[in-house]
Amino acid sequence: MDYTQIPSPCYVVDEKALRRNLELIRSVSKRSGARIIVALKANATWGIFPIIREYVPYTTASSVNEARLAFEEMGTLTHTYAPVYTEWELAEYLRYSSHITFNSLTQAQRFMPTVRAQERHISCGLRINPEYSEVETALYNPASPGSRLGVRAEALKSLPPGIEGLHFHTLCESSSRDLEKTLAVVEAKFGHLLPQIQWLNMGGGHLMTRRGYDTEHLIGLLRAFKERHPNLELILEPGSAFTWQTGDLVSTVEDIVENHGIRTAMLDVSFACHMPDCLEMPYKPAILGATDATPGKPTYRMGGNSCLAGDYVGDWSFDHELQVGDRIVFRDMIHYTLVKTTMFNGVHHPSIGLWTADNRFRLIREFDFADYRARLS
Repeated sequence: MDYTQIPSPCYVVDEKALRRNLELIRSVSKRSGARIIVALKANATWGIFPIIREYVPYTTASSVNEARLAFEEMGTLTHTYAPVYTEWELAEYLRYSSHITFNSLTQAQRFMPTVRAQERHISCGLRINPEYSEVETALYNPASPGSRLGVRAEALKSLPPGIEGLHFHTLCESSSRDLEKTLAVVEAKFGHLLPQIQWLNMGGGHLMTRRGYDTEHLIGLLRAFKERHPNLELILEPGSAFTWQTGDLVSTVEDIVENHGIRTAMLDVSFACHMPDCLEMPYKPAILGATDATPGKPTYRMGGNSCLAGDYVGDWSFDHELQVGDRIVFRDMIHYTLVKTTMFNGVHHPSIGLWTADNRFRLIREFDFADYRARLS
């Protein structure tokens, strides 16, 4: 990728890398027999939906807007799950959904009659909480004590009439071994219900495109589960796996400030606005051509362009002193980044582009004052 051809700031998707991920996901789906669907909550950049649709035509949504986007831009009815539905939202969901999964028994009892009354069949499901997860970061652990997500086994002795599927989601950028442990718990706690349903949605968090992920083990695991439960259609809905390491955020050094010996490269992007997980998770992203702080090498903190005092992350070392105008390229900034960006402080939102398979840059979208103004009134 030639970063000199890319405007700054800009998120840029690498088409070749995206297609590699999609080919792997399609292969896993075909060989395992499981339906793998793309979760829009991780990536809703609809400018690349035509590429995704070549490999995976199915989607999952967690809001009315995601469901409508899937319908209009992917051309498919979506698998819908939301932690809570309202009456007006449900009417909208029904236009765009093939499946509706409820988070609680009370929501199922309240809204399932409406779903079942539709002329078009929409399959109803229920989210379960196995109360087991290997996720260590509490913010991303849906099985922690007191979780509001899913029905626990002790509260689910039998299924409400009309429930055709169960859904669990306990993984986050996890391995197939984590799924194996989770499935053992699901079978132990909810196994008596599996003969009564038609599908089992294993949620997201299956990071099958990460280097070192054991896809053969995943395929074998899914096949074996299907052999034990031949009545079930198995569904996986990974988010990060689709756009894992498929693109970057290109930025530029606009100033360098020093305070108490700390040099900060002031950028034309913001961690708070454009890379929020770096502050929320938190995690330190990789920068092209940089390493962790190394004694004796030019070292800098990266500073964002919003006025939030904590809008910075550091420290990185470079082989040369940074200068105003230097490009800073943050790696792997497509999944769960674009969907979380904000226009806080009114700072300029990075453009979105595609580095095509024939090595050209194609601008997908630019943002301007009208986008900022339209968010409020």
